[in-house]
Amino acid sequence: MAMKEFVISEVEAETAVLVGLITKLQDERKTNEYLDELAFLAETAGVEVVKRVTQRLDQPNSVTYVGKGKLDELKTFIHDEDEAGRIVGMVIFDDELSAKQLRNIEGALQVKILDRTSLILDIFAMRAQTANAKTQVELAQYRYMLPRLQRLWTHLERQGGGSGAGGGKGSVGLRGPGETQLEMDRRIILNRMTLLKERLNEIDKQKVTQRKGRGRLIRVALVGYTNVGKSTLMNLLAKSDIFAENKLFATLDTTVRKVIIENLPFLLSDTVGFIRKLPTDLVDSFKSTLDEVREADLLLHVVDISHPDFEEQIQVVDKTLADIGAAGKPVILLFNKIDAYTYVKKADDDLTPRTKENLTLEELMQTWMAKLQEKCLFISARQKTNIDALKELLYKQVKQMHVQKYPYNDFLYQTFDEEEA
Repeated sequence: MAMKEFVISEVEAETAVLVGLITKLQDERKTNEYLDELAFLAETAGVEVVKRVTQRLDQPNSVTYVGKGKLDELKTFIHDEDEAGRIVGMVIFDDELSAKQLRNIEGALQVKILDRTSLILDIFAMRAQTANAKTQVELAQYRYMLPRLQRLWTHLERQGGGSGAGGGKGSVGLRGPGETQLEMDRRIILNRMTLLKERLNEIDKQKVTQRKGRGRLIRVALVGYTNVGKSTLMNLLAKSDIFAENKLFATLDTTVRKVIIENLPFLLSDTVGFIRKLPTDLVDSFKSTLDEVREADLLLHVVDISHPDFEEQIQVVDKTLADIGAAGKPVILLFNKIDAYTYVKKADDDLTPRTKENLTLEELMQTWMAKLQEKCLFISARQKTNIDALKELLYKQVKQMHVQKYPYNDFLYQTFDEEEA
């Protein structure tokens, strides 16, 4: 079977309904934040969101994710929109759906169903440019689709008669063509995944050779949540023209540039951004790309301080770094987009305690961030604010690391002597 029959198709420009749950572990505010991010993902994929639906449940329904009443409500809305000539092309759920949930929801709503994982995979497929990125995305797609294969063949289930008790589906004996085709497709996918893994191993070997050929230079890697301004900062420091856009996952392929600050050279890499609920399959597939992060001497963790939930984004990045084996490295937190930071001023008669949203930028800087001292800096890559201070900090850190890591590098010692003279 051709690959295109398995890989999730690129999302076309169409309309969608977003669905999320309010649970014991996720309050209404958090659910709305996640749906905001899901809407941004949909927009990045070229989808127009026409409605958001939430439901309070202790946990997702194992059969249909939402309750039967909410599913009927979705079905009615889709039908009414169709009657009015406004076609709802898909429903997107904020959590990863099981094969059973996908099958049951599709059967009830009769429209395309995506979850957060499949939407992210679609965006990655759209953004992938190089052979390396395309191979990694394809492998992640197959890993996602493999346990969900059976729902693709529900139209053949009625043909699966057997000779066991009841002669129905799943009985011992003769297997119908639906089940036979399912096993054949599973084998084809597993073979394809093996081939993709071999390709990635070859690409990884090439990248290892490339990294060895870069000489004795300190490696600095930009990391952070998606859409925090890493590529803009990379362009600023490296004087390059890496694609930067106000959309999620604008950068997939790792880009490495040689940067020179006051005659001190080092390597700076820009990598794919992280996100909440990032698919495990995607992290596993992109491990070779993230080798630049694992092998870096210094991490520049870029944070969008204008985002209301930037502290959770920091935690997401820290967890992802731990998952890929890059925890414990020296880190400088760069709080970017200070030009976009806003706060809500409390009324004089409002006696409720102040929250983070009520703090000015100056007041925020005096919270836990003040203890970081030289381990953090407040900048605006777009406005080029404090970029000179960033360069000074980088120069100091890289110089110190170079002396420790390559104590016999005569060229750099000469560079340092000239600079200090």
